[in-house]
Amino acid sequence: MTGNAALRVRGAAVPITQASDNLTHVELTWVEKRIENWIRFGREAREHVLDRRRRVFSYLPGSVFAFVRWAANDFGTIISRMDIVRAVMPGESYQTLPFVSPGGEILLKIEGWPNVEQVFRHVDAVEAADIDACEVCPDHWRHVHHRLSAGQEPRAYTMERHQAWLKRRSVEG
Repeated sequence: MTGNAALRVRGAAVPITQASDNLTHVELTWVEKRIENWIRFGREAREHVLDRRRRVFSYLPGSVFAFVRWAANDFGTIISRMDIVRAVMPGESYQTLPFVSPGGEILLKIEGWPNVEQVFRHVDAVEAADIDACEVCPDHWRHVHHRLSAGQEPRAYTMERHQAWLKRRSVEG
């Protein structure tokens, strides 16, 4: 995208911002019991309401957010997916992801409702420990992804682990 950036929404270009804004944009759609895309956690820098069913959340580089996608048809669920993503810095490489522009660093990718529910429980446990899920060490979300992919229980994210991460982050600058 160049100077006049736009987000493609169902075939129509919707102007959102200048490409130079360096934000990661996530399109959220909510059509009850059909398409439900939402953010489980994350601190959006900006919100743009497109209509009563669609909005775009924008994230600053380095922000971490959890993007949940669920869709169904007349026969039942066709997709259940959760991605925990870090918004990338300008010029940094990234992975593409549907509804995320330009993309991001995918820290966790889980499919299937039972697996997504497991991640929800893990996020709930992190928040119950009075830790903001956006501030969790990115390596921990990778750990959760790998453990669940191997059919194993991930380690708990404790306040001690979080304090160690905060110290490491302050040293790395």
